[in-house]
Amino acid sequence: MKPRKPSWTLCFMAYAAENYGVECVGLTISREQAEYGKGLMKSGLPVEFRLQDYRDETEQFDRIVSVGMFEHVGRKNYREFMEVANRCLKEDGLFLLHTIGKNVRNTSPDPWIDKYIFPNGELPALSQVTDAAESLFVVEDLHNFGPDYDKTLMAWYKNFEASWPRFEHQFGERFYRMWRYYLLSCAGAFRARDIQLWQFVLSKKGVLGGYHRVS
Repeated sequence: MKPRKPSWTLCFMAYAAENYGVECVGLTISREQAEYGKGLMKSGLPVEFRLQDYRDETEQFDRIVSVGMFEHVGRKNYREFMEVANRCLKEDGLFLLHTIGKNVRNTSPDPWIDKYIFPNGELPALSQVTDAAESLFVVEDLHNFGPDYDKTLMAWYKNFEASWPRFEHQFGERFYRMWRYYLLSCAGAFRARDIQLWQFVLSKKGVLGGYHRVS
């Protein structure tokens, strides 16, 4: 069994719908993820899950949020990803893109991560993201949360160690060593500033008067 990272977009949708009355549409090609998401949602929340490739979406939205998905698009598809986001965003809308990234483009993924954690995943370089968005979006805001993600991973590791006795017999020693190595090696990579965590806010034509970041 492969370790899985939390489904950030599902959590984001639930929080936005419950606290701000936002109507949300989530796209996934995983039937299991769609069913899992539906099970997470409280009754009556205006959240819809569509089992489809994001490239097939044609509806337009006021806001688009992508959290932890761009790492699985692949460099050959970066431009098409941005074209789809542009097509599906209303003229005065905003697009939040949240992705882990690396400092140098066109380097190979870590072989262990690629085999056991995120098969066919690939971290973009900053220039690859902006190249893909060129002529389609204005970068309104860019923030690097990389150093903070070190702390997040270490908090996950602490919780994992504390909870492991409850799951030890179910998952076994191999799973424990894999998950421990994954959390600690990624924390080390963020701490060394070898990888980053970027959050972009993008608009189609620029926000009139400028975009004001939420504190």
